[in-house]
Amino acid sequence: MYILGSCVNRSVLVLCFQPVLLTSVSPQTSNKKPRKSPTDKAVGVARGRGKANGVAQHNGDGGDPVTLFEVVKLGKSAMQSVVDEWIESYKQDRDLALLDLINFFIQCSGCKGTVRIEMFRNMQNAEIIRKMTEEFDEDSGDYPLTMPGPMWKKFRYNFCEFISVLIRQCQYSIIYDEYMMDTVISLLTGLSDSQVRAFRHTSTLAVFCLHLSVIHQDNTQRQYEAERNKIAGKRANEKLELLLQKRKELQENQDEIENMMNSIFKGIFVHRYRDAIAEIRAICIEEIGVWMKMYSDAFLNDSYLKYVGWTLHDRQGEVRLKCLKALQNLYTNRELFPKLELFTNRFKDRIVSMTLDKEYDVAVEAIRLVTLILQGSEDALSNEDCENVYHLVYSAHRPVAVAAGEFLHRKLFSRHDPQAEEALAKRRGRSSPNGNLIRMLVLFFLESELHEHAAYLVDSLWESSQELLKDWECMAELLLEEPVQGEEVLSDRQESALIELMVCTIRQAAEAHPPVGRGTGKRVLTAKERKTQIDDKNKLTEHFIMALPMLLSKYQADSEKVANLLQIPQFFDLDVYSAGRMEKHLDALLKQIRLVVEKHIEIDVLEACSKTYSILCSEEYTIMNRVDIARSQLIDEMTDRFTHSVEELLQEAEEADDDDIYNVLSTLKRLTAFHNAHDLTRWDLFGNCYRLLKAGIEQGSMPEQIAVQALQCSHYSILWQLVKITEGAPSKAFMLLCDLLMIFSHQLTSGGREGLQPLVFNPDSTLQNELLNFVLDHVFIDQDDESQSMEGDEEDEANKIEALHKRRNLLAAFCKLIIYDIVDMPAAADIFKHYMKYYNDYGDIIKETLSKTRQTDKILCAKTLILSLQQLFNELLQDQGPNLDRTSSHVSGIKELARRFALTFGLDQIKTREAVATLHKDGIEFAFKYQNPRGPEFPPINLAFLEVLSEFSSKLIRQDKKTVHSYLEKFMSESMSERREDVWLPLISYRNSLLTGGDEDHMSVTSGSSSKAGSVRSKKGRPPVHKKRIEEESSVEGSWLMRNDTLQTPGALQTPQLTSTVLRENRPFYPSQLTVLERMFEPLFVFSPQMQMSWLGQQKMEEVNRKDRTGMNYIKSRSNQGVRRGLMEDDAEPIFEDVMMSSRGQLEDMNEEFEDTMVIDLPPSRNRRERAELRPDFFDSAAMIEDESVSKTLHFESRR
Repeated sequence: MYILGSCVNRSVLVLCFQPVLLTSVSPQTSNKKPRKSPTDKAVGVARGRGKANGVAQHNGDGGDPVTLFEVVKLGKSAMQSVVDEWIESYKQDRDLALLDLINFFIQCSGCKGTVRIEMFRNMQNAEIIRKMTEEFDEDSGDYPLTMPGPMWKKFRYNFCEFISVLIRQCQYSIIYDEYMMDTVISLLTGLSDSQVRAFRHTSTLAVFCLHLSVIHQDNTQRQYEAERNKIAGKRANEKLELLLQKRKELQENQDEIENMMNSIFKGIFVHRYRDAIAEIRAICIEEIGVWMKMYSDAFLNDSYLKYVGWTLHDRQGEVRLKCLKALQNLYTNRELFPKLELFTNRFKDRIVSMTLDKEYDVAVEAIRLVTLILQGSEDALSNEDCENVYHLVYSAHRPVAVAAGEFLHRKLFSRHDPQAEEALAKRRGRSSPNGNLIRMLVLFFLESELHEHAAYLVDSLWESSQELLKDWECMAELLLEEPVQGEEVLSDRQESALIELMVCTIRQAAEAHPPVGRGTGKRVLTAKERKTQIDDKNKLTEHFIMALPMLLSKYQADSEKVANLLQIPQFFDLDVYSAGRMEKHLDALLKQIRLVVEKHIEIDVLEACSKTYSILCSEEYTIMNRVDIARSQLIDEMTDRFTHSVEELLQEAEEADDDDIYNVLSTLKRLTAFHNAHDLTRWDLFGNCYRLLKAGIEQGSMPEQIAVQALQCSHYSILWQLVKITEGAPSKAFMLLCDLLMIFSHQLTSGGREGLQPLVFNPDSTLQNELLNFVLDHVFIDQDDESQSMEGDEEDEANKIEALHKRRNLLAAFCKLIIYDIVDMPAAADIFKHYMKYYNDYGDIIKETLSKTRQTDKILCAKTLILSLQQLFNELLQDQGPNLDRTSSHVSGIKELARRFALTFGLDQIKTREAVATLHKDGIEFAFKYQNPRGPEFPPINLAFLEVLSEFSSKLIRQDKKTVHSYLEKFMSESMSERREDVWLPLISYRNSLLTGGDEDHMSVTSGSSSKAGSVRSKKGRPPVHKKRIEEESSVEGSWLMRNDTLQTPGALQTPQLTSTVLRENRPFYPSQLTVLERMFEPLFVFSPQMQMSWLGQQKMEEVNRKDRTGMNYIKSRSNQGVRRGLMEDDAEPIFEDVMMSSRGQLEDMNEEFEDTMVIDLPPSRNRRERAELRPDFFDSAAMIEDESVSKTLHFESRR
């Protein structure tokens, strides 16, 4: 009758099952205009709407909703009046009223179609559904029940509430007129069988809401029986009469109600409980659970329960969860247990297995359901079933563990008779009736064989068995008093387990948060929880202040028990000692702790004693002085004993017996344990430990255990001294840190020392940045700033020299880390950019760092150089803004620095080819990185950087210039190449440098207007040494990098003009050399096949050209001051002199050597010879830099 067999669309049923995220619009105010009648709305709906998919329509007067769908969106407040109006409209014209209701369901499904009045009267439901399916927009996938956003959050609730109000208002008149319910349920049944998810979801939910509302009306019979069974004084006669009247009406329509329910169940539930959509399946199970609870006479039987049982195996956790909650509602009512007996026997195993469900929410509900089954019938669960739940109290997931703790409490602790237990305790002289329960808990803990998880067990039982777990008086009685007649004696294992559990309960009460591994951390306690915590802490303190000394006295020989008992004082409220005048109990505790220290040498026990002393010695408590005296007396005795035993051991040496070794070892263990938590510096334990270690190194006969303890004690001594160190000497700390990083670097494992790999330490980026920032803040400082910090006129010059010396040490130490790949090479960019500004002070150090880093990685070094220039350029942009004055001294300074960097690449362009190309590539990308915000017709912000990059163009060979030019054109637009304004001059200049100058491939060493005048250093002219160093054996001053003298070089050096008298042929270009640039500038680089075919011939021509070379002329320019020149000139000068004095064959060798050493050797220093004679200091910040440089310089001087 109510089943529609057509299957048209898929979406209706999905809407009914999926939880909806909707919020209702705030209800309209009371002064709104009169609402149109539902009849008018229905007619309006029949005529069609512009937007029907969840978008409210408004009438011409401005604002009232015109559909039921829009009323539901408004919320609960508007529903009552609308339902009343709909009922009146139904009484006038039921077709128009039902049409309004049908369109409401269609709109709630998200369908844009509208059922018109002629369709409703002339078409079958299947045809209507097919028509609506054709107008359904399935592309979006969203519909009101599933739409996200706050507006739709409460839509599902409002949807169900509207149906409930509708059924409640209809009462027993319209519902049973054999038209309304038949029509609505028939249509919804057809929609629930659709292939459209939205139709299935919405219609299924709507039908179940209708069904549930009818069941609520049917519930009148039970309400009447309950009210009638009340005693006469409490019976409400008016309510009884009203229920009696409703019951009569209900009895008249009982058959109609049962037929309606059966048709809904058979027509919808049976098909949809196994729907492909999990949300729809979940709705079905949830609703049938409500039916079975509220209408148990009709639905609580095996014919309906089996569907819930089958769905317990559903693959979706959401559906399984709904099954468990539905069953919980049934098992909560013990009157229903007889009807659930067969279901329990059949599906019990599945329910128990679900306690291990992979989804924690499902597992928790499964445990709760098993607990309800246990409460209803203890015989329903076997011992094996219970054991499967028991072990979950140790679960790391706290909700699972707490649920299992509740089950354990119900099983073990809730079956005893409290009155009988209390009477038995009084007969035995016990103050608490919980003795047997505590024994039972101990036995359970031991049988579980998870002793290290006592804290987890206590936490699991804390919510359900808190009263038992806080019965510390009973626990102490079981431990201290002898068992009376009829009580079993606690075994040693049971006593240890009880002590461990007792300590865990104390910790849980004092800290009021779960143990480590459970929960997400400490949460903020509520006021009630905080008060409970304070009360528990006071209670346990008052009890154990007196009981703990007795417990320690009884178990002082057992290390395990004592170690646990000594944890209790850390949870005390120590103010109770002084407030309650309990100092005598404190003295008793200190006495017992002292006895424990003297009796045990186990690390756990000694550390527990040390920690207890540390807690009792807290300065915030008045008992501190009393405890400090006791502690000092104990340390004095142990120190005297240790000093005496060490003397005896060292005197006996190899003849020492076991007693001597034991005396030293036992005392040293105690002192080490105390030194961990207490500052024992004034007892000078480090001296004796050092003597033991030194004797062990020299004699090799020191027992390993003594050596380990001595090292540990020395370690604590150093740490306590480290705590006291102030920040008065950051430079020393920096030097020590650099040396440590050198010692424990990756080179520690070289030479077959792979076993030292655990000692290797690589500084992370944070530490590297801190080191770099320290250098920038303490090394690269202006002379004026330094002068202001100096005091006194007479010693000003000496102080400046000394300060410069220290800064050079700092810089050399950091540069050494860069050279040996301990600090990443890009960090050197911040060093290189200061080369020109601080040339006089640090030029030699920076130059040597550049040379060594280039030897390590030419390409990365080139990237670092260009990065340093980019940093300077960015700083200039920040100071001056995007409109740079390219003629300013700052821009000229950057260009001069770039020129100096270019000279360091030497004359052999083939060797540096890839590095130079990489440099140009990074520079071009940087220049075009940011577009001008004013528009594309303006130059990029960093375009002026190309003028700096032009300084490196002379280091490109002709073929690479073409490749780089092609790469440049990738970033250029057509309009850029036509621009000739001044702001575009850097681009024009850089392009010209790439398109011209082919003859300068090998000998172009000048750049810009700055090379008009030259200056060279004098070989003989050396500035005098102002101050001699004081040479110390372990000082870092033995390095040439640490000298006090400075190099006098003007701020802006001029490049000398070099002229060659030898016609140097261009080097042949081999096809094999193309691979580097092909990889770098793909796909721009293309070479001809002729090049590939002729490289052998070119190789032969090169041999001929080399024989034709006769020499090289040079010009030396001198300045009046005799200052030093740039990087390349410094290295080139002695080599040029050798070339002029050499023969033809020597020239070839020298050229080759020149190419290898151009960027490696250091400039000759005035005190190089005397420094070469010093012994190298391997802790010197520059010693490793110096060795190779000195040898090469001496080699050149010997050749001279």
